[in-house]
Amino acid sequence: MKILVCLGNVPDTTTKIKFSGEGTKLDKTGVQWIINPWDELALTRAIELKESGQVPVEVISVLTVGGTDAEPTIRKALAIGADSGYRVDADPADSYQVAFQISEIARQEQFDLILCGIESSDYNGAATGSMLAEILDYPSLSAVSGIHPVNGHLEYTRDIDGGRETVTLDLPAVLIVQKGIAKEPRIPAMRGIMMARQKPLTVKEPGPSAGYTEMISFELPAPKPSCRKIDPDNVRELVNLLQNEAKVL
Repeated sequence: MKILVCLGNVPDTTTKIKFSGEGTKLDKTGVQWIINPWDELALTRAIELKESGQVPVEVISVLTVGGTDAEPTIRKALAIGADSGYRVDADPADSYQVAFQISEIARQEQFDLILCGIESSDYNGAATGSMLAEILDYPSLSAVSGIHPVNGHLEYTRDIDGGRETVTLDLPAVLIVQKGIAKEPRIPAMRGIMMARQKPLTVKEPGPSAGYTEMISFELPAPKPSCRKIDPDNVRELVNLLQNEAKVL
């Protein structure tokens, strides 16, 4: 079995975001890039499956669509335990372009199982995995919270209203995973970091595709108002503020 984990290269959640070009572009100056958290959990689970020996995992590859600034993110994934990495040298305009570029590599390399995080922590589009499955014409399963080896094959669990369901899929397939797929993301050890330098990282030219989305402008959320303190005995004023100003009552 060949597993592909799709990686998003996203800003660290503690990064102070700035915009340039009159609010039309993200200013990447000083941005700390990380693996998208849902994708990192997907990678962790793929490695756990390979290490368990309960299913025959031949190789785990990771793929990112982005520029050279995404390569440290790929190297971190290799240090965590992926066997090989791919980078499509493109600055994608939207989720469709990302899905299309991933599909080109997936067809060429004939991966059996493709894992995508349910969304990215920057744009929160939650669309790439479903688009990828549609482009490839693969069966897909969304909101997957568990991957379990059973008698040499895989079963998948999803949390649904009132319970949990267990599903099987014919391979090749696309899984869109959420939190719960792994307990904690794996942290690269020193040995893994050294070995990552020797693992293959292949750069591919992008295939022909046009995005369907145009970003008109970005703006930061309004600053939070200052904290207001109310005398604990003045309940009437507190109720008035909650009712007429905060409008939560």
